[in-house]
Amino acid sequence: MAKAIPSRSENYSEWYNELIKKADLAENSAVRGCMVIKPYGFSIWEKMQRALDDMFKETGHSNAYFPLFIPKSFLSKEASHVEGFAKECAVVTHYRLKNAEDGSGVIVDPEAKLEEELIVRPTSETVIWSSYKNWIQSYRDLPLLINQWANVVRWEMRTRIFLRTTEFLWQEGHTAHATSDEAKAETQQMLDVYATFAEEWMALPVVKGAKTANERFAGAEDTLCIEAMMQDGKALQAGTSHFLGQNFAKAFDVQFLNKQNQLDYVWGTSWGFQPG
Repeated sequence: MAKAIPSRSENYSEWYNELIKKADLAENSAVRGCMVIKPYGFSIWEKMQRALDDMFKETGHSNAYFPLFIPKSFLSKEASHVEGFAKECAVVTHYRLKNAEDGSGVIVDPEAKLEEELIVRPTSETVIWSSYKNWIQSYRDLPLLINQWANVVRWEMRTRIFLRTTEFLWQEGHTAHATSDEAKAETQQMLDVYATFAEEWMALPVVKGAKTANERFAGAEDTLCIEAMMQDGKALQAGTSHFLGQNFAKAFDVQFLNKQNQLDYVWGTSWGFQPG
């Protein structure tokens, strides 16, 4: 006999997990903290992605794709950024396996150690800004409005399907601008895009606001967010938009020749929404 779904008031956590199971949306994988998104669940993701992607393109953004792996030295370039993500990073140290001599299976080949460890991206600011250094030389190259649909890994001890998993699908926007005002306007615009998507496409009321200094994204000067209320009365961060100032531009030496024929650092933003 099929197990009955408990009521939300009776056991909210079990109600949530059983609902996902009964709807055949996703399931836990063999890798702790990761999930398998099943066909019905992924079809919902595709519809959400399509709608949000159209909104990005309407605001002038283009899609690109950047590497999954980030050299460890890149994270060291922006001090507050590495401090904010250091405890969540998965690290690749070797590039080859070999058969164990005792026949017990495969082991990591100790002679295949990487010269520099690679971080499985928790977010892509560092690897993207290293590319922007090659893409931006003049004010004519600005604004640069890029979005990436990708997966990221943040090592989580306590996970819950769709809400908090070690690996998850999302999008992350990364833009570069000639002035602080342009970057701040972009930060606000993308927060408004998120709020519109949440409320008009997902029927999810949200509150827009700014994070406190202690809650800001690591490496940002200001973080705006949309917050939703879950059915157990807890707040859920549903999307964030960050004004990066010139922090990452200075860390990766991204300068441009402005209209006054002077070198200046560009102004940056990043923004992410996980339609989970």
